[in-house]
Order: sequence, then C-alpha cells, then structure tokens
Amino acid sequence: MSPTIIRFKGYRFYFFSREEKRKHVHVSCPEGEAKFWLEPQIILCENHRIPARKLNEITKFIGEKKNEIISAWQEHFSG
Repeated sequence: MSPTIIRFKGYRFYFFSREEKRKHVHVSCPEGEAKFWLEPQIILCENHRIPARKLNEITKFIGEKKNEIISAWQEHFSG
C-alpha cells in the first residue's frame, strides 16, 4: 500500500508501507519518480528522470510541507 499524502501541481507525494524506517517521501509525476530523505535535512536520495528544475520545485515544496509530511509519516507508521 502506498498512501498519497499530498498532490501538488501534478506531483503525487506518498509513502511505501513496508520500506525502511528512515523518514522519507516518494514523489511521482509524468516525467518520473524521486525519493527524498526528510531528516536530518531534505536530501534527494533517488531520482528517475525528473528534470533538475522540477526537483528544485519539489524540494522547496517539501521544505514548506515538511512538518505535515512528517506528521503523516508518524500517523501512517505508528499503526
């Protein structure tokens, strides 16, 4: 199961239910997919075909929504 956390400008932000314990978020869009670590800071972990310009937009958005994403992570993985 991979619950959608947020949708923004054609991006889907989501988690995989059975993945590693380090907080991170996956992002998909028509161009590709990426994975970002959330702690200790936002860092691009993997990128598959998303252009740098869009990665910058995604990184900025994650920074703006970091607390919301981490809260969703804690709620999802506490159950």
